[in-house]
Amino acid sequence: MSTHAKRERLLLADLLEAAGPDAPTLCDSWTTRELAAHMVVRERRPDAAAGVLLAPLRERLERVQAEFAAKPYEELIQLIRTGPPKMSPFSIKQVDEGANTVEFYIHTEDVRRAQSDWTPREIDPVFADALWSRLEKLARLAGRRSPVGLVVRRPNGQTAVAHRGTPVVTVTGEPGELALFLYGRQGSARVEIDGDKEPVARLLEAKLGI
Repeated sequence: MSTHAKRERLLLADLLEAAGPDAPTLCDSWTTRELAAHMVVRERRPDAAAGVLLAPLRERLERVQAEFAAKPYEELIQLIRTGPPKMSPFSIKQVDEGANTVEFYIHTEDVRRAQSDWTPREIDPVFADALWSRLEKLARLAGRRSPVGLVVRRPNGQTAVAHRGTPVVTVTGEPGELALFLYGRQGSARVEIDGDKEPVARLLEAKLGI
């Protein structure tokens, strides 16, 4: 049975292929080529990918990522489609599902929502629950740089504390939209924000995400 992560992986590969190598994305100032290179490095070069979290390795990450970005675009797309090598932890179904479900969803939306003609995507309830389950576990890590207290809430009332502190801002939305918000796409997430004007403005300008 196909997992959520595998489905999002294939969808992202299709979107990257259709968009071409020079299309914009929501991920910093990256083009689709640079985003594709990031995804390949993340799964195939753990020695460099650690630079996402470890500042001393950031220069190495940027160098290796640039090397992959120089490869033929079609090759990058194929590497994403085929997935990680067998020796990679990401090749284990449970690890892939746990680590890649949110990651691939976010980057799929990075490609979709950077296009002027994008339309809202319908998320089935099972996938929404899967996103929320992972978001609950990742909320504090993703929200650790929030300048204010931050609570995320589903329309059904389920909540997660992303950052403790005062004043508190509450962000309400479907799990996919909350994921985008917590991963630094505040301006592109379709959410409702409840809080005083000044802390809300600070939150919208903050660099959230892992």
